[in-house]
Amino acid sequence: MSKRPLSPAPLPPSKRIHARHAVVVEHKPSVDALLSDEIALFIFSYLSPSDLCAIQCTNRNWGRLSLDNQLWKSLYITEYGRTRLRGVRGFIGRGDGREVKPLPGRAARTEDVKDWKWMYRISSNWRTGRCSLEHYELGIPPRLFSQDHSLDQTHLLLAGNLTVMASSKPSLTPSVVLSSPTHGSHTCPCPSSRPGSIAHITALALDQSPPASGHNGRLICFLSTGEFILFRLDHHTPSASSRCLTYQPSGRSSRTAPIIQAVYHHPLLVTLSQTFQLSLYDLSSDTVRHTQTLTSFTSHPPSSLVLSSSSPSTYKLVLAYAIPVYPAHWSVGATELIITNTEGSRMVVSSTRTTRAIDVPQGWVDEHKMRAVREQWSRKVARVADTQTDGKWVVLAPGQHLTPPPLSGSSPTSDASDGESSSSSTSSPSRTMYTSSSLYTASGLQLYRLHLPSSSSSSSPKLSFVRTLHGQIGPVSTLALADGRCVSLGMNGSIWVWDLEAGIGTEVSPGVSGPVDEDTDDGADEAFEAVKLRAATGARGSVVFDDRRIVSSHGSEVEIRRFDI
Repeated sequence: MSKRPLSPAPLPPSKRIHARHAVVVEHKPSVDALLSDEIALFIFSYLSPSDLCAIQCTNRNWGRLSLDNQLWKSLYITEYGRTRLRGVRGFIGRGDGREVKPLPGRAARTEDVKDWKWMYRISSNWRTGRCSLEHYELGIPPRLFSQDHSLDQTHLLLAGNLTVMASSKPSLTPSVVLSSPTHGSHTCPCPSSRPGSIAHITALALDQSPPASGHNGRLICFLSTGEFILFRLDHHTPSASSRCLTYQPSGRSSRTAPIIQAVYHHPLLVTLSQTFQLSLYDLSSDTVRHTQTLTSFTSHPPSSLVLSSSSPSTYKLVLAYAIPVYPAHWSVGATELIITNTEGSRMVVSSTRTTRAIDVPQGWVDEHKMRAVREQWSRKVARVADTQTDGKWVVLAPGQHLTPPPLSGSSPTSDASDGESSSSSTSSPSRTMYTSSSLYTASGLQLYRLHLPSSSSSSSPKLSFVRTLHGQIGPVSTLALADGRCVSLGMNGSIWVWDLEAGIGTEVSPGVSGPVDEDTDDGADEAFEAVKLRAATGARGSVVFDDRRIVSSHGSEVEIRRFDI
């Protein structure tokens, strides 16, 4: 406010241009002023995503229009063919991985609150392999690729914003670590109920059912003693997670120890032991009741389990596994099991259907069937590193022949055949046979399409070969598969992401390539020696992913790669 009041006198007339004739100044409207928002958005709909990002710097109005959510929604659906991010498991929408359903009436739809441009950016990062890298140490001093802990496996799970980690190292008090980006880490001890018993964690299972209340979930930890422990997880505050119950079997048997795979959809728990015994448990009312056990003599690990619920009393379990092929080869098979739980009865398997990738017809065959058999026969492998399924796709990772490194002091020719005489071996000069290393050979993943018709249909299930996924160098350690996306972890730490529908792959991490000259540091040599040790012994790593990150481990250190950058 001015110190003096304004004068009431009228303002002087504005100055005019001194000219003989009146000059009319025409203000030409800009292109931005001529176009309405609707017309501008219609024009912008023909632009590519890179052009839309470029025109944001033109002016403020165009920058506002180029960020239109419906514009990026159309681009995202056209490019990726779905209305959500790929790779999510269970419930989606909330920050902790659980979905919040809007209220009826005036509540906005879920699609209206999504940031479609951010979703497009995340999906393009997955396609190009662009991500950030974080490291998490479980408390074991040696770093990744150390030889002392190269054979230890770290079990991993993703529960919304929580990362669940557990080491397989034997201990008096095995523990599960819950890591949250906002609330730090919390350790849940899992000691055996048997006093003085040394045990290690063999598997983890996360509840896939909708949460009963709040942000709570359930986690089951399996011990080598045959016991399993049920935890109640708090997604917002990991330190508030608590232990609910401990199941201790009456005795140690091949059914309960060790458990290598498990899936949990409350109240149904399905476990798979190393001897391939499938067990069903009913966990209603916080009690454990064993209901049924199935055994297979033609199915072998590695395996993968996918459990879904079509109704409150009906569950569908899809199991992928390795099957032997005469005379000494392997392939992949899949089985569908329908589990029912009616009132007043136990949870039991009501029906099963099985299919195989290699199916030799019985009796005499014609030329057409023989040609199909030859095509199937060419896809058999000498060893299976891993098999994974999401209920729609099945991926088989071929393994390699295990050739342990020679002991110290032994020569390459010390394992000569017994038929050779000692005189001939001493007289002939020592020769070193060259064997190509599998660390530098390409790995081809076999992709199959699993067709499971409805139970009312007369057609039988079928496992059809689609293509071979080429690109990754070196043997594959383990796979992770969900929602049409596959992540493969190599023995050398390399990570590839595969789009199974398009059949394309992207390298996310090259891994350890090995020393290239004599001037490399000792750390690179030590890392490469650990990789060779894992490849020779067949040690497996761990990898899991969701819609925004990949978590992998080889040993005690965990690597987290985020694509929401």
